[in-house]
Amino acid sequence: MSVSPYSLRQPSVIPGFGLALGLTLAALSLIVLIPLAALVLRAASIGPQAFLEIAIDPRTLAALRLSFGTALFAAAVNAVFGLLIAWVLVRYRFPGRRIIDAAVDLPFALPTAVAGIAMAAIYAPNGPIGSIAQSLGFKIAYTPLGITIALVFIGLPFVVRTVQPVLEEVEQEIEEAAALLGASRARTVFQVVLPHVYPALLTGFALAFARGVGEYGSVIFIAGNIPQVSEIAPLLIVIKLEEFDYGGATVIATVMLAISFALLFLINALQARSRKKYGNV
Repeated sequence: MSVSPYSLRQPSVIPGFGLALGLTLAALSLIVLIPLAALVLRAASIGPQAFLEIAIDPRTLAALRLSFGTALFAAAVNAVFGLLIAWVLVRYRFPGRRIIDAAVDLPFALPTAVAGIAMAAIYAPNGPIGSIAQSLGFKIAYTPLGITIALVFIGLPFVVRTVQPVLEEVEQEIEEAAALLGASRARTVFQVVLPHVYPALLTGFALAFARGVGEYGSVIFIAGNIPQVSEIAPLLIVIKLEEFDYGGATVIATVMLAISFALLFLINALQARSRKKYGNV
């Protein structure tokens, strides 16, 4: 018996579709949808004029621009270097490989505040690397550059761990066949290997970006927190809460939510398109 691809219920050896769907929707609602709906309603309760004034305030716009800009740039850097690290770990065997493989997960296990303090000590003007940068005429800590470095640190494992299993499934015989057919190394990488990896790479990019947008602990120590210079949006939300300005905090959080959702929706659309194009459905 044929089943329509648009049928709500697909045949399965495991019964209980209704119960499983109900529990899934209930958990999703309690954990995600209801808190986000409460956030939006709280922000809307202050009125459209007050909402707009807070949303377009120069300090708010600067914080949002800094948070999303540095998160996007850091995710792009992680996409490049994360792919290279995953490639080396999968394709090569060398002494210390297991140590490097384990070190990739350190940002997962290390408290973000500890990472922020360590990076601030290293990249501060009196630190070992920051002093060199200072002598060359630029600063790392307490600038957007320092924030980007912190976001690269905490986002790298997302790309590596997302791409690594996919690279392990790509058989080396495919690359050898491409080489035997006369393809150059660059053509083999871009037309044979990357099409298989591209959807996973986009997933890692999206995860690193999402983590970077909301990162707080590792950034506040190295950012300097100067309004309209190095003040991130999560810190501005915390400042609003400390000032008991709950309406302002929810407005900024709602704007961040809307921008994040739009960008992640775009990335997911690109993922679906790439899977359809390369047959990875």
